[in-house]
Amino acid sequence: MLQGPEISQFDVAPVNSPEAQQTRPLYAKRQKIHPKRAEGSFRRLKWIIMAVTLGIYYVTPWLRWDRGPFAPDQAVLIDLAHRRFYFFFIEIWPQEFIFVAGLLVMAGVGLFLVTSVVGRAWCGYTCPQTVWTDLFLVVERFFEGDRNARIRLDAAPWSFDKLRKRAMKHATWLLISVATGGAWIFYFADAPNLLQDFVEGDAPFVAYSTVAILTATTYVLGGFMREQVCIYMCPWPRIQAAMLDEDSLVVTYNDWRGEPRSHGARRAKTAGLSVGDCVDCNACVAVCPVGIDIRDGQQLACITCALCIDACNGVMDKLGRERGLISYATLRDYDSNVALATSPVTHAIEPERVRDVAGRFVPAVRHFDWHVFLRLRTLIYAGLWAAIGLGMLFLLTARERLELNVQRDRNPVYVRLSDGSIRNGFTVKLLNMIPEPREFVLSLEGLPQATMFSDELKQPEGRSFAVTVDPDRLRTLKVFVAQPKDAVEPGSSDFRFVLRDMNSSESAVYDAAFEAPEKGR
Repeated sequence: MLQGPEISQFDVAPVNSPEAQQTRPLYAKRQKIHPKRAEGSFRRLKWIIMAVTLGIYYVTPWLRWDRGPFAPDQAVLIDLAHRRFYFFFIEIWPQEFIFVAGLLVMAGVGLFLVTSVVGRAWCGYTCPQTVWTDLFLVVERFFEGDRNARIRLDAAPWSFDKLRKRAMKHATWLLISVATGGAWIFYFADAPNLLQDFVEGDAPFVAYSTVAILTATTYVLGGFMREQVCIYMCPWPRIQAAMLDEDSLVVTYNDWRGEPRSHGARRAKTAGLSVGDCVDCNACVAVCPVGIDIRDGQQLACITCALCIDACNGVMDKLGRERGLISYATLRDYDSNVALATSPVTHAIEPERVRDVAGRFVPAVRHFDWHVFLRLRTLIYAGLWAAIGLGMLFLLTARERLELNVQRDRNPVYVRLSDGSIRNGFTVKLLNMIPEPREFVLSLEGLPQATMFSDELKQPEGRSFAVTVDPDRLRTLKVFVAQPKDAVEPGSSDFRFVLRDMNSSESAVYDAAFEAPEKGR
């Protein structure tokens, strides 16, 4: 029996008929799924990916990276208090959000690329819902056994043994959920200090509330909702259809080889019947984490985890038949094989390829071909992804680690001093974007006879100042620029503030304007 949504049930009756209203529920009640543990290459790949992704998530906040005495030493840190993002040797400031946006765009384009090549590989292998559900299933199998044992336990009356197994399972799920929420908050503050404060009850309220919310969502989504999240909550199954074409690899049941199904191929052969390789063992259904039958064709609920391939290959090995009854295949290859299997010409040309056991022709399946990568759509996605990445890398390496921003006084626009000279006021902001103190020189370019001074620096009036800026800090100065009476030009005169690092070649320039009264005023 299918345990996932059946698309065919929606075509039973006309849309507006009373029968249709009875056969088209807005929400199908969940039937609990007990996936059987699979064995094979795809299952091993999923174990590796699960271990790597969970390791990255839980371990990353504890990695250290020496940035000197003036910056945090946590390798990956989202420092909201100081509005910084640290990623190993990279430091991102708020005004550099273009790098974060670029990463998000790259992630989207990369998802399009992967989907167009191998379908919902993201859903089947690396999606957090899939990874944590797999982890929860490991715990469930450990305490309650594999598929048949869990089904029997569900049907059994409550007893001490059943209560013990359920309590141990849910307690472990809760520990995993708490660890998941706890690991998340460690990305936003120094992990060792935050852990100590959290245990002692001195952490901010937002830390406790975040852990509570993520604990609840992980526990519910990974332990109870599982495939419901993929089928009903996630928008990607609806979007992915636009990403697939005839050359996209998807998990496919090769019915041209498997049909008609039979439980006894030898008996069918004795009776003179032609049967397929599928023995209707339902092994592919038993291992499916979303409870669908891949033999019914492509379905919205399928997450392309390929566990059904492992299960079917295991059965084929036991029966001594060729693997690949369920395989990754493109629609183009599938159609070619169907045409090949039904062609009388092929039977005449290659009679040696007729199976002795089933008495039917079995064409070859192309499990992999470079043409799925080297086509226009994937090349566009790959080129766009690479162009964005290279562009961000260039901007990252070429960016200046200092900034200069100037705001002029608006009221008054200028001041006439007692000796007839004209003075303008400016608020100058100097930004040091590296975690060590720096010595800068702020100078004027243009207005040859102009000078400037700042009460905060306590330096004599002149055309340049030496300014020290603390590590990763913004320093604001009130600067006055004055021109003698004889040098003043009526109206607006352009000039520039120039900021230079005394120990490197970095510099920043800001174009400004000196305002003076018009003639006759």
